[in-house]
Amino acid sequence: MRNFDWKIFILLICLLIFGVISIYSASSRKIGTDIQTQDYYLKQICWIIISIILLFILLRIPYAVIDLIIIPAYIITILLLIIVLFMPEIKGSQRWIILGPIHFQPSELAKLVTIMLVSKIISKPHLTGWKIISRSFPVVLLPTFLILLEPDLGTALILIVSLFIILAVSELSGFYLILIISPILSIITSFSPIFFIIYIILLILILYKINLSKIVIGFTAVVNIFFFFITPVFWNSLKEYQQNRILSFINPMRDPFGSGYQIIQAKIAIGSGGLLGKGFLAGTQKNLNFLPEHHTDFIFSVIGEEFGFLGCMFLLLLLFLFLYFIVRKIALFKRKEYKYTVVGILAYFAFQIFINVGMNIGIMPTTGIPLPFISYGGSNLFINILSVGIILKYLTIRSIFK
Repeated sequence: MRNFDWKIFILLICLLIFGVISIYSASSRKIGTDIQTQDYYLKQICWIIISIILLFILLRIPYAVIDLIIIPAYIITILLLIIVLFMPEIKGSQRWIILGPIHFQPSELAKLVTIMLVSKIISKPHLTGWKIISRSFPVVLLPTFLILLEPDLGTALILIVSLFIILAVSELSGFYLILIISPILSIITSFSPIFFIIYIILLILILYKINLSKIVIGFTAVVNIFFFFITPVFWNSLKEYQQNRILSFINPMRDPFGSGYQIIQAKIAIGSGGLLGKGFLAGTQKNLNFLPEHHTDFIFSVIGEEFGFLGCMFLLLLLFLFLYFIVRKIALFKRKEYKYTVVGILAYFAFQIFINVGMNIGIMPTTGIPLPFISYGGSNLFINILSVGIILKYLTIRSIFK
């Protein structure tokens, strides 16, 4: 415990306390002097206690044991992702394995296990760029495909984004990064043939300027053109509610009482909070049940309505400091596996925060991604705290530092 990073741990506890207070408020309805409260906050406290205990147990386990179980844990996760597809649907998706009162999401476990396995297999010495790609992509794409079948687009995006960030800090050359990232831009521009043509021309000019061969440039162009034609097929394969979420993100008033309802009500709640908010338990959007999923995906809107702009900024400051103190440690790692794992965990934390806050204020589409450490949810909270435990575990091993 001499090398234990107390700053990160204390910030984690502060976030968890803030989350419990927010969940208590979000799960309470105050009408006059009458307050009706659901027990979500009590369940969250139970998950916090269990997770913190396991975090300290994790710190006592030799890393050799953790390293030994990464591959078996990945195999078990894949099996769980297959099993969950045969579970009963809940709110139109099959994401939970139900064991009595416990509902567990294997997709949450997949985030941490996949990041650790990718970091392990691409940290071997003397790997070429092609070997890094051929080893990492199958490991990520298999759980991503199974998660998309649930369907859970948000978690699938987290896995893809985490992979890209890990590859960006790895020894992969710039060409491979361009080859990986360029299809994403092709997908975005494929909805307008004119924009796509302009994008392809600019991409070819950039590749030509960095002196790549004509074969490589031609291959990259062919890959991007393929994604241009496959995007309509992918769009048609999305569930209708997923399409409506994206379209309503672009124009919430397109369906104000349907797919655009959540975004509109979330923005109203945050805007009505003003600078100081309406006060604890006094949020009208929540109390009158206008704001949906206010204890999970849209808890940031409850915070904005009841604690105002200052309350939101205080929460974002806590999250920023939490991520900042982790970022400061990344440069100290000399073992690539540990560095890649911490970068991947940091990436999925940051991505979840950005997407959740973004969809609450209307700059991102609704994807069902919870706010880390704040939103209600046992599986997400458990894996997030366990991920922090992995980071703290690495930081206690002084021999891994430069």
